[in-house]
Amino acid sequence: MTDRPTASITLAETSQCLEFSAGCPSILHCLESMKIDAAFQCREGYCGACRATLVSGKVDYNEEPLAFVRDGEILLCCCKPNGDIHIKLK
Repeated sequence: MTDRPTASITLAETSQCLEFSAGCPSILHCLESMKIDAAFQCREGYCGACRATLVSGKVDYNEEPLAFVRDGEILLCCCKPNGDIHIKLK
């Protein structure tokens, strides 16, 4: 595993830009490591508590989430950015 940045995550609320590292398991984990509060519960894509709006960019899911995900939404606990993304936390 490496900690080199592979993508940037921009937060709509603050315009803060974070670097996502290749060794990071999820966007939620990355946010937590930067001391950014994000809602969560199951960490497995079951509950949908970590739902966020994907303003721009694409994500890849580690595994297909069981919680319903609308167009334009992502579950932070079980996905990684596929390139640079812009998100809005709920």
